[in-house]
Amino acid sequence: MDNYQNVDVDKLANIYFEGKVISRNIFLKDGSKKTLGVMLKGGYEFKTASRELMEIHSGALNVKIAGDKDWTLITEGMDFNVPKNSSFCLEVSELVNYTCSYFDD
Repeated sequence: MDNYQNVDVDKLANIYFEGKVISRNIFLKDGSKKTLGVMLKGGYEFKTASRELMEIHSGALNVKIAGDKDWTLITEGMDFNVPKNSSFCLEVSELVNYTCSYFDD
């Protein structure tokens, strides 16, 4: 899907890591929440409260989810899942456009 229709969007952006990661919350008609964002080159660590699906629309990064021994390369068109109450580290090698979906299960 190249776009989302009939959504509500927060006016204020979520800004992390001194502006190197920026996203906006969108809310779909079914009540689900996603964030659409951009990450600049760099290293980042995030914690999760709910299960997350990260879809990479452009760019490239390496991800290491808590408990994993190795880094995994993720590029345009790929995705990865992160368990709830966990964390993950990213090494972004080129500007990334992404969507993050959140799940209550």
